Amino acid sequence: MTIARQRHTASVLANGKVLVTGGIGGENSAELYDPATGTWRVINNMKDERFDHTASVLANGRVLITGGYSSSALNSAELYDSSTESWIITENMNHMRNDHTASILINGKILVAGGYDDHIAINSTELYQSS
Repeated sequence: MTIARQRHTASVLANGKVLVTGGIGGENSAELYDPATGTWRVINNMKDERFDHTASVLANGRVLITGGYSSSALNSAELYDSSTESWIITENMNHMRNDHTASILINGKILVAGGYDDHIAINSTELYQSS
């Protein structure tokens, strides 16, 4: 990687490249690893700085980034579009959360579950419908 980071995410895209986002030290930065060439490239920043977030590769090829932590837990979400290498703001979650999970269900929805809201464990869940 070109930027040292921890508590970030790494997602394999349909084209085989790996999208790395955020993390401590990475803040709102993002970069792509190309295993065919063994090279890293910094791409456009995410809208929000975040670590302890989730990244889910959707059926349409976009990557959904949810929650995380900056100066407090986040309820924001954004989408990475690999065809344009751009970030799209999407609807906020109902609850702020970091250290949560995000699971892609058979019907294509993403189940976001648990985590912390400013150091308090939460048991709420929410569904994201990809478009």
